[in-house]
Amino acid sequence: MEQIIGRRAEIDELQDCYKSKRSEFVVIYGRRRVGKTYLVNNAFAGHITFQHTGLSPFELKEEVLLRSQLFNFYTSLHRFGYEGTKTPGNWLEAFDALAWLLESKPQDEKQVVFIDEIAWMDTPRSGFVKAFEHFWNGWGANRNNLLLVVCSSAASWVMDNIINSRGGLFDRTTREIHLSPFTLGETASYFESQGITYDHYDTLQAYMAVGGVPYYLSFVKPGASVAENIDNLFFVKNAKLKHEYQNLFTSQFASPEACEAIIKSLSTTKIGCTRAEIAKACNISSGGTLTQLLNALIESDFIVSYVAYKGKKRNVKYRIIDPFLLFCSKFHLKTTNENFWRNNQNSPSLAAWRGLAFENVCFCHVPQIKTALGINGVHTEVLPWHSEQKAGGAQTDMIIDRADRIINICEMKFYNTDFVVDKKYDEVLRNKLNVFLNETKIRKSPVMTLITTYGLGQSPYAGRFQEVITMDQLFS
Repeated sequence: MEQIIGRRAEIDELQDCYKSKRSEFVVIYGRRRVGKTYLVNNAFAGHITFQHTGLSPFELKEEVLLRSQLFNFYTSLHRFGYEGTKTPGNWLEAFDALAWLLESKPQDEKQVVFIDEIAWMDTPRSGFVKAFEHFWNGWGANRNNLLLVVCSSAASWVMDNIINSRGGLFDRTTREIHLSPFTLGETASYFESQGITYDHYDTLQAYMAVGGVPYYLSFVKPGASVAENIDNLFFVKNAKLKHEYQNLFTSQFASPEACEAIIKSLSTTKIGCTRAEIAKACNISSGGTLTQLLNALIESDFIVSYVAYKGKKRNVKYRIIDPFLLFCSKFHLKTTNENFWRNNQNSPSLAAWRGLAFENVCFCHVPQIKTALGINGVHTEVLPWHSEQKAGGAQTDMIIDRADRIINICEMKFYNTDFVVDKKYDEVLRNKLNVFLNETKIRKSPVMTLITTYGLGQSPYAGRFQEVITMDQLFS
């Protein structure tokens, strides 16, 4: 097996399934380009009995979708030893042919069946799901040597048709793996494996632009600065990721235009939007359809939902959590300057984005922040806080409400040197703390906490922060 960066827990789980004495049905889902196919192919290298990838339906006309998918499945069957001479006429026949193929193989070892991009195979009125249910329930589940692995970037399809199925696949999976992007630490390890010698500051900047998506990170070139790489990825002619923003939506969602409109509306605000605000901005009815769209975006690791600390439960907000989408919605679709990033390093727009992007990265690394605070075993709630006051209010980037009767009030600051608290900012912090204590009426000990790049510089006001976490600790 080729060396895989990270993914240790997922590899161990897949290996457990391979060693199992029963049939296993594993579903792996996650955003596009996160490495699902790579994980399976490497975890089971040399041991895959049958492999198939659904055809992308977006380049095919609807009248030939089913026929094209069936013929593609037929060619995969032949590639792995099927001797039938007739293309299946429907999915029941197709899966019956797969069962025949597997029965013709040796039965004394695990048979790994890998179906990739399974959601693409479920074309309109094709009967695919029913046939797939029958294959597993009527044949596969009754064996003791089958390992069925299915993958999809369409997380909402997986949730609706497999994991939360109301039909024959209800509660049928034996393992479910949600494959998430790399952490900062895994990204640093990946760069090292590719000969990219970035320090933590540069790795952090790259991560804030493309996130921890292995496919995107694979285009970062050794020897080039972060600014050069970002221009080459997004802004130059024929840039590798120039069209990836649109492709994300068309490849993952049944309603790509609506999902893209939601992301666009969320990109206009730091604290996110309510359902009502999204519905109004996107002209979508605030009912079941909007719920499905929001859930699809959440399952794809694109957005998160939250209720502000001590906020009313009905005031649920949604905000972008994916660094790549946050970056694209701010910059690369809005300029034709091929050297945009190198030419604007010190611009106010980039400074504002860095602050927001760093805050976003911190929310993606809460386990690392808890480790830095020494509270891994302590139950916590981690949320933003927004004052209810219309005048003289305040807000805090992150609140860590701890079961040990301490509450960390966190400020995130992205700087290229130690962050220094001056008199003006000290006044802001004192006001923020007073408003927070008065509004929340908490009976826990507040601890002002700074999360920053390099550290806290010396000043008469440095004592305002009792805890300091640096970017190095986010890489743990």
